Amino acid sequence: MFPLSAQKTGPIGVFDSGYGGLTILGKFRELLPQYDYLYLGDNARTPYGTRSYEIVYEFTLEAVKKLFELGCPLVILACNTASAKALRSIQQNDLPHLDPTRRVLGVIRPTAEYIGNVTNTRHVGLLATAGTVKSESYPLEIKKIFPDIHVTGVPCPMWVPLVENNEYSSEGADFFVRKYIEMLLNEDPQIDTIILGCTHYPLLKDKIRQYTPAHIRLISQGELVAESLKDYLHRHADMNARCSHNGRCEFLTTESVEKFRESASVFLHDTDVNVRSVVLE
Repeated sequence: MFPLSAQKTGPIGVFDSGYGGLTILGKFRELLPQYDYLYLGDNARTPYGTRSYEIVYEFTLEAVKKLFELGCPLVILACNTASAKALRSIQQNDLPHLDPTRRVLGVIRPTAEYIGNVTNTRHVGLLATAGTVKSESYPLEIKKIFPDIHVTGVPCPMWVPLVENNEYSSEGADFFVRKYIEMLLNEDPQIDTIILGCTHYPLLKDKIRQYTPAHIRLISQGELVAESLKDYLHRHADMNARCSHNGRCEFLTTESVEKFRESASVFLHDTDVNVRSVVLE
């Protein structure tokens, strides 16, 4: 295990409310295998999407503090709800007091920067948790870069539980996948690009594709966030030097270690993960 105290160099922390962030971590490891990673899943308190801003902020800050305590100089919030509801407050209000030399980044900005390159109609759909949609983080970020793009969001409250309980490939999942896609396209038939605005959703992508018209492009975040992290580390040599380069990856969960190991084998195709339980407070 990584040392339990801050150190000169340390792993890149990756946080999610559950298993969804593993889809982001997997792309990190493909593109940037030389770095060390420490993944923290708050599986005991998932989902975050239906929780208040205050609770999501509190839980996310607890996770960031834990990853800092374990030596991470850089933490990626691989969770759209946490990025939408907690990232700005942590960056602006907490980091100056916790440690102004460390950084916390999210997953919404890299997606917003990319979306303008792929939509022709300039009508974009967002499928995400209720918290992410309600925050309006995506339309706000996209408007900053591409003011001509219209964003329509629909919350998908059943999708995260389907993934967390390994029911995403079941026949029962079809009803909920089709339902939310139809709602989105009924609200704006001009949509030609859909953002899968939750890191859990790539595991539902085959079903989403099945019920989405072929001309509509589906945008998953893993590759975009990985490319953004690569660019960030290239532009910030000081932070790159602080992130350890041993190619190791370790995992923490607030719930069952065995359940996490089973799910990691699905998300990462890896049955031999180094995982242990942790308490956030």
